[in-house]
Amino acid sequence: MKCQYCNFCFLSDAVSTSAYSSPAKSLGDPGITPLSPSHIVKDSDAEDAVEQLFLVVVAIDFGTTSSGYAYSFTKEPECIHVMRRWEGGDPGVSNQKTPTTILLTPERKFHSFGYAARDFYHDLDPSESKHWLYFEKFKMKLHTTSNLTMETDLTAANGKKVKALEIFAYALQFFKEQALKELSDQAGSDFENTEVRWVITVPAIWKQPAKQFMRQAAYKAGMASPENPEQLIIALEPEAASIYCRKLRLHQMIELSSRAPVNGYSPSDTIGTGFTQAKEHVRRNRQSRTFLVENVIGEIWSELEEGDRYIVVDSGGGTVDMTVHQIRLPEGHLKELYKATGGPYGSLGVDYEFEKLLCKIFGEDFIEQFKIKRPAAWVDLMIAFESRKRAAAPDRTNPLNITLPFSFIDYYKKFRGHSVEHALRKSNVDFVKWSSQGMLRMSPDAMNALFKPTIDQIVQHLSDVFDKPEVTNVKFLFLVGGFAESPLLQQAVQSAFGSRCRVIIPQDVGLTILKGAVLFGLDPAVIKVRRSPLTYGVGVLNRFVEGKHPPEKLLIKDGTRWCTDVFDKFISADQSVALGETVTRSYTPAKPSQLVIVINIYSSEQDNVSFITESGVKKCGTLRLDLTGTDASVPNRREIKTLMQFGDTEIKAMAIDVATSKSVKVGIDFLNY
Repeated sequence: MKCQYCNFCFLSDAVSTSAYSSPAKSLGDPGITPLSPSHIVKDSDAEDAVEQLFLVVVAIDFGTTSSGYAYSFTKEPECIHVMRRWEGGDPGVSNQKTPTTILLTPERKFHSFGYAARDFYHDLDPSESKHWLYFEKFKMKLHTTSNLTMETDLTAANGKKVKALEIFAYALQFFKEQALKELSDQAGSDFENTEVRWVITVPAIWKQPAKQFMRQAAYKAGMASPENPEQLIIALEPEAASIYCRKLRLHQMIELSSRAPVNGYSPSDTIGTGFTQAKEHVRRNRQSRTFLVENVIGEIWSELEEGDRYIVVDSGGGTVDMTVHQIRLPEGHLKELYKATGGPYGSLGVDYEFEKLLCKIFGEDFIEQFKIKRPAAWVDLMIAFESRKRAAAPDRTNPLNITLPFSFIDYYKKFRGHSVEHALRKSNVDFVKWSSQGMLRMSPDAMNALFKPTIDQIVQHLSDVFDKPEVTNVKFLFLVGGFAESPLLQQAVQSAFGSRCRVIIPQDVGLTILKGAVLFGLDPAVIKVRRSPLTYGVGVLNRFVEGKHPPEKLLIKDGTRWCTDVFDKFISADQSVALGETVTRSYTPAKPSQLVIVINIYSSEQDNVSFITESGVKKCGTLRLDLTGTDASVPNRREIKTLMQFGDTEIKAMAIDVATSKSVKVGIDFLNY
């Protein structure tokens, strides 16, 4: 059989005597040569074999700013229970989720999470608090770290560093214990972890290492184990939202466009009032923590026909990511049409703008010092800003007051030698005034200006997505996530895209992902086709062809001229892959006596990759098949099948010796190479 490159080829881990540097030399394993070209099979049997029965699905929405969990018993999939009420909470902020904040003792042991962590930290004396380790908004580190590893650190409010894996594991362990306790209380007897299928949500735009990191943290937290990986599903946030949006009934959403009154609101209602009424409706139902999801397709969904397209925009605290899905009838399965895109355009951007404004008024040197010397008071100030941020609306006329903590006023006077009021007068920032009650008084325009850079980025990114050929004829845009509650964002999206599609916001929009993640855990096969985020392949040796292959890749072995480091592609970035789709290749050892076969797997964000030495190509897995001790009477051309299974949020690889059925499996690993 001929390979796609040449007459035949060997894997790049072959023994080499060439003077040229090549990964081939490092392992000293003889090579193998393909028996057949690649082919794709639908591997449904493998899926059924590992299907386990769980009593309950628990989904954790681990957000940048707030987190929560919800669950559903597999016998009652139409009932989604959202976690118990949290103790604590802020004025003007609904507490269906808890802040993603964690506190460690000075000895670096877990102390508390959420409101409890924040309030305890806040109540500590400043002389004590500087020894405690407080973390908030730490999820963004996984998005912004380009070379994420198991050793990556996070920095606490007091400047001390802790391994990120420990913090994430502590947080997940906290949710695990809370959920198991609630389930045990409901069941009247102890609920075992083995009876739970866990689902953790991550942004779709996260790179593969960050997704794998979350899985490792969950293993460390004891939710699942490498031996039983099926107990944990990593779900993509906009996909989870998409699954929930399929179930929406008319009374469960607000349509921003003026095409039709939805939910009893007439088109003349402003966005703001419509949303307030919806919030009131939710608040009245707040006591009931169980949401009924009817086992039907919602009315809006019933308007979709085979092949119709819609966009889900998941706007959270840290990131905004968007996916384009197409409906496939009759089951209503989803196909991902365009790979998930987005960026760090979450509501945190508004906080950064506020911080920049404070630096402009009080000086960057002061703000930096204040954050280090009075970390708890800084947290307090940002909490005060958060509730005012939520009051920003396009039609607001009265100013917004932000309380400055006493220690801010006091520390500023010590630091500068004059008052906060004096600083405001001197700053030339005329839209922020000082009120005698110890507050910063911001005009609505000033507050709206803080939103503008972030919202502009979201609208620009959405425009770019709409311009893609795959994204024509979009019927609906579902705006979900915590930031989707902002009337300013709603108005911007509606005015930019309302003429191109119908803009829909689910009620209880902050819980959309959580509920969708539960539904996904109950039926992971609902997403049928995904786009591969990366190109995957293995390293091989090919016959050297003069004029085609670069001279520096020439490797001479036993008188044969080889081209080394060739990237043999299994699948391309952005290629459509069905759930459970498997790419299979057959190889044979170059030397019949060879008993250890090593296959290195590589990935790249680029589509056209020729060599494993190109920039951006990363090793992400090794299949090592040891055939020592097997029957020597196997045929001369021993067949080694290599399979890569795609379509899940994780990717699995496998090598099988056909003669003996001996096999080795590996999960693609982005953190340890």
